[in-house]
Amino acid sequence: MRKLIALLAFTTAYLSAPGAALAQDSKVLRIVPHSNLAILDPIWTTAYMSRNHGYMIYDTLFGTDENSQVKPQMVDTWTVSPDKKVWNFKLRSGLAFHDGKPVTGEDVVASLNRWGKRDAMGVALMGFVDKLEATGADAFRMTLKEPCGFVLEALGKPSSNVPFIMQKRIAETDAFKQIEEHIGSGPYVFVREEFKPGDKAVYVRNAKYVPRKEAPSGSTGGKQVFVERVEWNLALRDAQAQVNALAKGEIDILEQPSFPLIPGLKANPDVVVYSYSPVPLQYMARFNHLHKPFDNPKVRQAALAAFAQEPFLQAQVGVKELYRTCDSMFTCGTPYASSFGTEIQSKSNMKKAQELLKASGYDGTPVVLMKPTDLAAIDKLPDVAAQLMRQAGFKVDLQAMDWQTLVGRRAKKDAPDKGGWNMFLTAWQGPDIWNPIANATMDTRGEASGWFGWGKDDKILELRNLFMRETDDGKRKKLAEAIQARAFEVATHAPLGEFDAPLAARKSVTGHFRGTGNFYWNVKKN
Repeated sequence: MRKLIALLAFTTAYLSAPGAALAQDSKVLRIVPHSNLAILDPIWTTAYMSRNHGYMIYDTLFGTDENSQVKPQMVDTWTVSPDKKVWNFKLRSGLAFHDGKPVTGEDVVASLNRWGKRDAMGVALMGFVDKLEATGADAFRMTLKEPCGFVLEALGKPSSNVPFIMQKRIAETDAFKQIEEHIGSGPYVFVREEFKPGDKAVYVRNAKYVPRKEAPSGSTGGKQVFVERVEWNLALRDAQAQVNALAKGEIDILEQPSFPLIPGLKANPDVVVYSYSPVPLQYMARFNHLHKPFDNPKVRQAALAAFAQEPFLQAQVGVKELYRTCDSMFTCGTPYASSFGTEIQSKSNMKKAQELLKASGYDGTPVVLMKPTDLAAIDKLPDVAAQLMRQAGFKVDLQAMDWQTLVGRRAKKDAPDKGGWNMFLTAWQGPDIWNPIANATMDTRGEASGWFGWGKDDKILELRNLFMRETDDGKRKKLAEAIQARAFEVATHAPLGEFDAPLAARKSVTGHFRGTGNFYWNVKKN
């Protein structure tokens, strides 16, 4: 007993010493993420916090590197039949879930089936699938009704919704209900007992994870873990307090600093600020097509005409080098970007918006516009939207709430006066919207659509189906332009310009690399 007491005393003294505390601290990565984490199911929602949580604990069959190339991740080898209809995949060895059970072909099939009911690209892919089956403990097969050219692009998509692989019994949860268990096979293990929404989320290193041997790039390559524990500070929401905590070394990474505070961060010699994403993000206003007044496309057109992009960008970002207008609904600078058919917004003005609203027969129904109070990247957008809409002649009911409440509420199809909504604003990362298949707003199946707003338009669906089957790049470009023109005509949503969202970190944190997501593998803390 005396020896034990002496050992405890020595250990306490050691850990109290500055050097020892620093050594312990180097194993804990402390992050202030861009928002609170409340929804833990990355298939049920497109929210990026849920996606980032997914990347911590799950793994993917394929990924997308920083050059937008699809590479294998959980998959070892695959073959395609000469007619391009039969795809056989074999998983790499060493894949196991956090509870020790091996990852099987049956887990993959169940996971893809659930994802294929929620994600726009997943729904599109499953429309081609005749049969999806496990062909062995570590293998599965996808048999298509007809060839399509985006199988790997869908399986390797880097952003919401990501086809994360879950255990079969969990993945068999109804796609429109949230999962209740969170067991993955990824580089970190979620510590559920320490999770407190609005306070913190904790992840510990998965000691049994077997990373690929390739260098990391985007969501691909070797996911090496160099820290023992990652803590997400969900409580620190004040923008200045976040910057102060980073400057003092109380946190290591600030995912999304407030735009006006970025110049000050760049002047701090202990901090590095950089854009981690190789493509910009795009702001968007999304209408609820189910309820008045936006069940009327002419009313949606009036709102679209009122939404000049520059006021949104100037108010929200302010730092000129971080934003730019973009007429296209598909990410500017990518193959399908175009100004074709954009005139109703790009060449409109407030007088035109007022005329369109008057001609629409708008009866003064208030627009319930949801405003997040705790998401620095978009919190000013609703105020601008409300001001412009009121100038156009709309009545606007601006309702403030935290982002996670908004994320939950936007899934409701109830009438606005029964807890539903009419409009919200958000931001998408480039790969989520850069083609007509991935772009969730182009899934215009109405209430059957997986994404919030539930737009319905048979013409867009018809053109989108042609796009999926077309193999000629020139013809695909023309189809994408036709889809965009139709989307502007029926006002599926309003693109509001593009921006870069830099990340800030202590210089003692190294190993960052570019990719469309906040990835915390291959990060060292010195």
